[in-house]
Amino acid sequence: MWHGGDWSTRDWTAMTLMMLLFWGGLIALVVYLARAGDGRNSRGIGASSATPTPDEVLAERFARGEIDEDEFVRRRAVLHGTSKTA
Repeated sequence: MWHGGDWSTRDWTAMTLMMLLFWGGLIALVVYLARAGDGRNSRGIGASSATPTPDEVLAERFARGEIDEDEFVRRRAVLHGTSKTA
């Protein structure tokens, strides 16, 4: 065996650091791949880079049926400052 089978403090320290680097890197890789694959992260794969505009949110709500056409038109007018309310 190396050094006649006698392990010094330097040897144990080097082995410990290498194992921590290995397992830490492996865990970090797994976490990165899991976050990149689920589409919920803010910068990874499948994530939208921009937040939706108020018009887009309003159009999505109308498309999902959460609001009717009259409500859509009224809210869009308010957003654009063309509302005729007193």
